[in-house]
Amino acid sequence: MLLEINIDKTMRSPKRSFHLQIGIVSDSNRIVIYGPSGSGKSLTLKAVAGLITPDSGRIFVDGATLFDSAAKINLKPQARQLAYLFQDYALFPHLTVRQNIAFGAVRGCLNPRSNEKNEAVDYWLDAFRLTPIAHQYPDEISGGQRQRTALARALIVKPRALLLDEPFSALDPVLRTRMRRELDELQLRLVVPIILITHDPEDVRVFGDHVICFNEGRIHDKAGSWDSVEEEALPTA
Repeated sequence: MLLEINIDKTMRSPKRSFHLQIGIVSDSNRIVIYGPSGSGKSLTLKAVAGLITPDSGRIFVDGATLFDSAAKINLKPQARQLAYLFQDYALFPHLTVRQNIAFGAVRGCLNPRSNEKNEAVDYWLDAFRLTPIAHQYPDEISGGQRQRTALARALIVKPRALLLDEPFSALDPVLRTRMRRELDELQLRLVVPIILITHDPEDVRVFGDHVICFNEGRIHDKAGSWDSVEEEALPTA
């Protein structure tokens, strides 16, 4: 995947302002943006997803220009063909696991029917070992099962890239280790490009084919890969 991000964005509140100014070029299928809370990681990911609009610049992902202020291009989020996995997974509490996954594939505001047959939904239920709990609701399943449901919902649309916002931060240490391994194996099997943001060095070690370190809205160190990163030189959370 070829990724180019060159953007400026200033966020203002009554008490402070934050200026994001970054330039990234990568051809990796595993990009990790690493840095402490408040360094601009989530802001950057939301700009790529189309959830916020930069003040100026350009975003290019996998052959498509998603945003270009000079050319007046700003694709809507749904037109960017990207899947965004939120920290809290953003599952619909009133929909079953099956319906949540199916929702990713439907257009419009109608909820999928609970028993509606869908080969793609069945495939992802099976791939993520969710078939036995397909008719349960999010508050009836474990944290790991909720994450797998959210991943399945994101991947059912066959996105050009998967955007992951601190995907393991809400999990306990044992589950975090297991889910890292599962996502690692899944990404290698599906060859879906990922852009993952984190403040956890272990996420960097597992997924950091190309590591980009953020600090205070700037790129702190174009590290390249985890092997070339000296842990003590990285900004701490």
